[in-house]
Amino acid sequence: MIAILGAGKMGEALLSGVLRAGRKSSELLVTTRREERGAQLRERYGVQVVTNAEAAATADTLVLAVKPQDMGTLLAELKDHVPAGRLVISLAAGIPTAFIEERLPEDVAVVRVMSNTPVHVDEAMSVISAGTHAGEEHLKLTEELLSPVGKVLRIPESLQDAATALSGSGPAYFYYLVEAMVDAGILLGMPRAAALEMVIQSAVGAAVMLRDSGDHPVMLREAVTSPAGTTISAIRELERHGVRAAVIEAIEAARDRGRELGAG
Repeated sequence: MIAILGAGKMGEALLSGVLRAGRKSSELLVTTRREERGAQLRERYGVQVVTNAEAAATADTLVLAVKPQDMGTLLAELKDHVPAGRLVISLAAGIPTAFIEERLPEDVAVVRVMSNTPVHVDEAMSVISAGTHAGEEHLKLTEELLSPVGKVLRIPESLQDAATALSGSGPAYFYYLVEAMVDAGILLGMPRAAALEMVIQSAVGAAVMLRDSGDHPVMLREAVTSPAGTTISAIRELERHGVRAAVIEAIEAARDRGRELGAG
């Protein structure tokens, strides 16, 4: 039995994904803050909606999908109801496994996860890290749970804040770039809808080539960059305005903010 505690957007996306992958609704429990939200999920997916305490006492695997600032309150509610041997999977950004382990009974296995919003279309990037008491079997169970909604990668927990900055926030950087490219198309006289369609397909095609070709991104970029052509003129302007350095500094800033969240 799996319980998703705090079934907001990310929790619902995971719920939907595991159901599409073939898991039965009778094997899933959800908890919500609001009764109307619970009724909505019950009607939409046929799952049982329970209290946090009931979920903790019943489910073998607890998925904590609450916001980082709500984690302390949730753990205080769970601590007297989680039996030994349970697997706890945390999706909260910035919250280290030690924070959770300190607030739950001894020997509870904790796995920390950072996923991202493409979970909604089964194209998430989820990175997982084992806590003190989590072993190979717990990591495998976590991978089985997350693999229906995207790719799963194991990393040391020391790199989780970097992963949050790189892939957790990563989709937003791409949307930001798409927005800028569409604005450029409009400036050049292109209708918005046409500009958006061209940019989206360019992004999808480039991503598939990058994923499937096995070539380094530099090689793929150079294949588009002809001597004295249009692309190198654009690249020169990007370098002149320090876009590469700005991206690196932005991701560093996101990493630092993740550390702040974890420190409380």
